[in-house]
Amino acid sequence: MARRAKITVAGAGALGLTSALALADAGAQVTVFDPADPLDNASGVAAGMLAPAFESLLDPASPPQLDLMLHARDLWPALETRLGVVVDRAGAVAVGEDRFLDRADAGLRALGLHPTDLPRHALEGLAPGLSEAWRRGVLIREDWRIEAGAVLSALRAACQAAGVAFRRETARGFEGGEWLVIATGAARDLSVVAPELSGVAPIKGHILRSQAQAYDGIVVRGEGAYVTAAPGAMTIGATMQPGRDDRVVEPAEASRLLAAGARLFPQIEQTRFTACAGVRAATADGLPMVGRGRHHGVLLAVGARRNGWLLAPLVARIIVACVRQGEAGPHAQRLDPGRFGATG
Repeated sequence: MARRAKITVAGAGALGLTSALALADAGAQVTVFDPADPLDNASGVAAGMLAPAFESLLDPASPPQLDLMLHARDLWPALETRLGVVVDRAGAVAVGEDRFLDRADAGLRALGLHPTDLPRHALEGLAPGLSEAWRRGVLIREDWRIEAGAVLSALRAACQAAGVAFRRETARGFEGGEWLVIATGAARDLSVVAPELSGVAPIKGHILRSQAQAYDGIVVRGEGAYVTAAPGAMTIGATMQPGRDDRVVEPAEASRLLAAGARLFPQIEQTRFTACAGVRAATADGLPMVGRGRHHGVLLAVGARRNGWLLAPLVARIIVACVRQGEAGPHAQRLDPGRFGATG
């Protein structure tokens, strides 16, 4: 940047920290405001899916945006190198009844992808412990994954090393900055300067984790749940409750998720899991609002629904381009906060 811009970032989740790091790398003076503990947000609770294929296919509220999602995923190797983290590129496999698998296979092919039908013996190597009830699976390599908590910590450390300042408090405005980047998820505290936030709705989600049950296989997607690996652990996700913005763990939701996971891996029934709840933000069309807001100096990076981690490096590029007043790239118009018309 020709002159060192002073930028306030509200929110220290995936979108906020990735944008803060990109802005600092571009020469800006950045301060991140967030009152929460560093990992106590939807990004820290998440399973870390970078899943353009299955998210385009299985999330009924998100229209297929595969090209945009693949473009975002392909920005991850550079961020992986910048942070010194590891992206799991093993892919994901769907298992279940034939009707579910046939629908998944047809849907993936309709998106222009090339899934592979796997027999039981191949599943045993990729997903140890998988229920014997599932005799075949549908594999897709386009979906990747990260360890969300580890990457969030690495982002914070990289930001600090790049000179980003952190304030454990809520941003109530520009806080002395020339630009304000709003990456606060479903919160509407800054709606006075960003009326577009009225178009963002909360979605509550539960996720289960166990340190008592290790799993080192591929991501497995079934009807009602997915199971992922973690170092010495297992994660089961995830529920979606539109319109809910509380983080109270609900035993009934956790039980349903556990039952869906146990249909994939029977040993889960005998394992103790810890349930967590997080709140995502979503827009009417399933894509985030990224770019210039109605008021001068306001930039939005909110509403990524289930794809905050996937879209984070793309969001950061657009935010930097807005500050530089340069070319924001081929997908910026589809994410423009003004696409919903007048709000607020």
